[in-house]
Amino acid sequence: MVYTHFLEFSTRGHTDIHDITQGVQEAVAGSGIRQGLATVFAPSSTSAITTIEYEGGALDDLRRALDELAPPDADYRHNLRWGDGNGHAHLRSALVKPSFSIPIVEGQLTLGTWQQIVFLDFDVRARRRRLIVQIVGEADREELR
Repeated sequence: MVYTHFLEFSTRGHTDIHDITQGVQEAVAGSGIRQGLATVFAPSSTSAITTIEYEGGALDDLRRALDELAPPDADYRHNLRWGDGNGHAHLRSALVKPSFSIPIVEGQLTLGTWQQIVFLDFDVRARRRRLIVQIVGEADREELR
């Protein structure tokens, strides 16, 4: 069985981080799938999805680490071609990745106690984002009736 759901929200850009765990959990519950895999995908080359403890200090540490790896003010050839100033956003997306998969066991995401699923928007401006949550697996026979 395959179930597809969309999460939509607005972002501010500049490494804006959103906890999307609840939305993904609700998609799993709505799917009726008990055993399987949930994949969250961002159809964007300037954003990413990962997990982290969604806590202010950890989020600040993540932003600082990304600033050190791909500083916004560095020279990027992408910026020379397009002039949009988001070369660092493309690099960060490539490093962190646009998708993340989580096993589903007994209808629940198998996240650790302090592990949340987060969406990171690296672009240089506010955007409206639409994520794809696709859930693949088996539903209980009772739920199929």
